[in-house]
Amino acid sequence: MSLRPFLTALIVLAVIAALVLTVVAIGHRRPQDVPWTRLDLGDTVGLFTGRKLSALKTDPTECRALLDRAGISFTRLPNRSDGPTCGYTDGIRAQTSGPLGIGYRPAIGASCAIVASLATWEWQVVQPAAIRHFGRRVATIDDFGTYNCRRIGGGRSAAATANWSEHSSANAVDIAGFRLADGRRITVAGDWTGTGPKAAFLREVRDGACKLFGTTLSPDYNAAHRDHLHLDQAQRGTAGWRACR
Repeated sequence: MSLRPFLTALIVLAVIAALVLTVVAIGHRRPQDVPWTRLDLGDTVGLFTGRKLSALKTDPTECRALLDRAGISFTRLPNRSDGPTCGYTDGIRAQTSGPLGIGYRPAIGASCAIVASLATWEWQVVQPAAIRHFGRRVATIDDFGTYNCRRIGGGRSAAATANWSEHSSANAVDIAGFRLADGRRITVAGDWTGTGPKAAFLREVRDGACKLFGTTLSPDYNAAHRDHLHLDQAQRGTAGWRACR
């Protein structure tokens, strides 16, 4: 049986789908819903925002241009190499995501793709959720850091068959908690369980991160994540794995 009619039908369907996406995006003025339009960190989250953010991992020049256009101040970090499997070449340090951005304790030093993704997450997910649940903005995010030369599931002593963590290329960040402008704190370790506003806020920002990051892991995943949200930009559609839990 010839595959030619089947392949032709697939091509036709793909063209129709592309045209529909284009018409929808133009009609609603939402370029974030089309895969080939340029990413804008200030746009609301669209159908392809997450994929565009993930793609920045392989295009640090475009990523830094995006940060400049968004008004995010940053400094480039020296390249680092810790053997054949650990290090980075596109690391940047950003204290906040713009003049009114959230501060980090400690300051984020990570791949540009992570910094760009965090900015979109803050603007489109974290701050709106904080206003809804607490009537206050988030002033500071507490994190457990970014770069760590280790395999998934532990340090250098982890099983030799385990894949290397995205932390080993500064392409991941662990979020421990949030500090509101009025001084209140929300921590993953202390507030994840329950039915109150703090637990609801944490689940909302986790779910929002799932639309923007390649991998999002929370206490719902396993005990190793009981005190933080793991966010990384593992390239979608590659041999790597992706999770949202």
